[in-house]
Amino acid sequence: MTITDTPTTKPNLSAPSATPSTAISLRGVSKAFGHGGDVVVALEGITLDVARGEFVCLVGASGCGKSTSLNLIAGLDQPTLGDVTVHGRTALMFQEAALFPWLSVRDNVALPLRLAGTPKAERRRRADELLELVHLGGQGGRRPHELSGGMRQRTALARAMAQDADILLMDEPFGALDAMTRDLLHDELERLWSSTGLTIVFVTHNVREAARLSDRIVLLTSLPGRVADEFPVDIERPRRIDSPEVSGLAAHVTDRLRAEVRRHGG
Repeated sequence: MTITDTPTTKPNLSAPSATPSTAISLRGVSKAFGHGGDVVVALEGITLDVARGEFVCLVGASGCGKSTSLNLIAGLDQPTLGDVTVHGRTALMFQEAALFPWLSVRDNVALPLRLAGTPKAERRRRADELLELVHLGGQGGRRPHELSGGMRQRTALARAMAQDADILLMDEPFGALDAMTRDLLHDELERLWSSTGLTIVFVTHNVREAARLSDRIVLLTSLPGRVADEFPVDIERPRRIDSPEVSGLAAHVTDRLRAEVRRHGG
């Protein structure tokens, strides 16, 4: 769980400037880890804009730099080259809910408010309001171990919403859940996104999940990560993950992903 303020880095003045409708702008972004002969280039020359209110999914093979991209956008790390500009506050949500087991569900959700110095009565009111928003009303007094995996992720989502973020960064948040629970959480996330106007960048290995959720799918190459292709998702909402339209787009993106994996040898 993290909050970062805007901007994360200064924009490159020689590059096209981001318009007011742009939430995230990456310009020529590269990220390398290690030194000397042990250097690993995770990202190379990424240029990408995400509009305010847009839902973008990043897909690609393991090690293509999807999570690294989220860390750069969140301000948890800095690019080796290039510029990352973020207009707004970000919240980051991981595959694991990362709830504190000794805190109640309500207190887990209210933690960002507590850190911000919000009075106790207001924290409780806001936490209960957010739990209602993710359909966990009346569950605030329970402990995380008493919840199902899906309920824990709903709690983590409510906690992210408590950060009053404009941009939600999600790193495979539903990857460990069963198919039915994941499908229900897709509906919940889409409902929250459409009602709040959040900008969402969502990392997933599941191409069908990307087609189900996003406005646009961005395909990254294998290491080093580069933007290989982009796919606008012109499928009417609400969507079903098993619909012919979603399945057809997922198959098309998967074919492109397989070609990239073969081209890069893994």
